[in-house]
Amino acid sequence: MMFIKNNIVSLRIAEPNDAEKIYHWENDTEVWLDSETRVPYSMRQIEQFLLNNNDLLSEKQLRLMVEDAKTGAQVGCIDIYDYDEFNSRAGFGILIDKKYRGNGYAKNAITLLMNYCFNTLLLNQIYALVLASNLGSQLLFESIGFERCGVKKQWCKTANGFTDQIEYQFIKKK
Repeated sequence: MMFIKNNIVSLRIAEPNDAEKIYHWENDTEVWLDSETRVPYSMRQIEQFLLNNNDLLSEKQLRLMVEDAKTGAQVGCIDIYDYDEFNSRAGFGILIDKKYRGNGYAKNAITLLMNYCFNTLLLNQIYALVLASNLGSQLLFESIGFERCGVKKQWCKTANGFTDQIEYQFIKKK
């Protein structure tokens, strides 16, 4: 079941049968710093999230699978989180599997989800939080038109000390 798509990616609601793929991504320690994860997730935790908590209106978050539009391969996932209907804003997070990076999947997925957020959810703005060490994500969000609006100094602890977190916003054009 497709949610939204273009000629590059399809986005659909993450289902319980996606748990194994999500389990693999969530437990990849290389992405933990970017996602502010410190402990592994069990398969049961992921299955429970997909069964009970993947609901934008009640839980204020939604995970979507990013698939190649031609092959159907699961290439990553994208999240809406911190959904605030009253203030008309939400956060975005995206993960593209290492073997699929550099093919335009992230940019296309974010653009599709932005259209959904602005035209269906009627949000005023979306935001993303990116570590200063993640140049690829900074360039990605900037290439889509997100504006750097702030820096949280020494925000995230790493094995090598602290790193800054950069805040990006995209405000709907009037």
